[in-house]
Amino acid sequence: MNMRLKLMACASVLAMGMSSAALADCGISSGDVSILGNDFPALQAVVAGAQECATGSVTVTTNLTRDHRDLQVAALTANPSQYSVAVVANGSIVPLMNAGLIRPLDDLIEKHGSDLLPTQMVRVEGQVMAVAFMANAQHLFYRSDVLEQAGVGAPQTLSDVLSAAEAIRSQGIMDHPVAIVSGAGWNLAQEFVNLYLGHGGSFFEPGSAAPAINNEAGIATLEALKALTGFSNPDYLTFDSNAIQALWEAGEVALMLHWGSRGAGILSGENSTPEIVASTVLAAAPTVEGQSRPATTLWWDGFTIAANTSDENAEASFLAMLNGITPERIAANSELAVWLGEGYEPTPASAGVIASAQGGAAPYPMTPYMGLMHTALGDNLAPFLQGSASAEETLATIEAAYATAARSQGFLN
Repeated sequence: MNMRLKLMACASVLAMGMSSAALADCGISSGDVSILGNDFPALQAVVAGAQECATGSVTVTTNLTRDHRDLQVAALTANPSQYSVAVVANGSIVPLMNAGLIRPLDDLIEKHGSDLLPTQMVRVEGQVMAVAFMANAQHLFYRSDVLEQAGVGAPQTLSDVLSAAEAIRSQGIMDHPVAIVSGAGWNLAQEFVNLYLGHGGSFFEPGSAAPAINNEAGIATLEALKALTGFSNPDYLTFDSNAIQALWEAGEVALMLHWGSRGAGILSGENSTPEIVASTVLAAAPTVEGQSRPATTLWWDGFTIAANTSDENAEASFLAMLNGITPERIAANSELAVWLGEGYEPTPASAGVIASAQGGAAPYPMTPYMGLMHTALGDNLAPFLQGSASAEETLATIEAAYATAARSQGFLN
């Protein structure tokens, strides 16, 4: 499939504050709205807006869970689908499109979406398949007070991060000063994706679905992952986004690569101390020596409408989700995300995402077979980090696992 993403995640859009007239009221006469998505504060705010559309003749139910990726294909394959809305991102939309489980939104946008911005419309082969409402990226969080105590400056490169971690550990300030979202599976694979693109790597041979990670950039990426996890808590293979945010808020780490969507919660101080909050700095993702692009990927989050739901439910769902991203709601929740809709004013919590975008961070690869590569990475990286496989063996295993999956789905001969 020749896929063309027309969501422009450029720094000028991310940094722009916008205002316009509000979207209309829900205007739903009847229908069932059921929403499946991830669970984080910005999405909770969007869903709260959708839930306001519930009436005696309109139901709105939600399932926000970190397991949403594992549920979405089966849930939308059912006919009728278990959910009318799937909230997705660059990577998670592809399996739904490949299986024909989401519907084009052009007719609903023509009828109800006049206030949407062109940058919110995710077009694939000319059709709008999703409405994006926020941008996201992993980036660097650091504790300025701890770095000052260790006598090191603000990190800008990966070597800077590792040098700072070594200084902190050697001086007895913290035993495990680094945290990344390194849980085995999808999260660990995402760390590889970020670092591999930061090293200038390409996942596939040009114009082909053939894998191309068993190379110098792949080896350097594995070594970078091992170096980072070497400064992490030994339980790093269990770490999801919630776990490392808790470590930060407890003052147990000083250098963290985490999602920008977590910045607002961390800066709120709700589960931390004033000292930690005051010294928390959100910065661009580090670059790798010899490269200028931050070692992270730009993401968007947006909503899709199930193909196997009725037209009545589809329209009700579209209108309810629009009510979750009105300019007023975005303005009231500006601190929770880098919003792509009108009404957004950048806040301190968006600094790391915006800095990474301005630095030229690459978008997450949105090809039909990238999900298969991501899965192969997640299934096979841990042995290298645990010392039971070499870098070359690991990359060869990943390429073989990917190739098997790609052949089974017709992407490779």
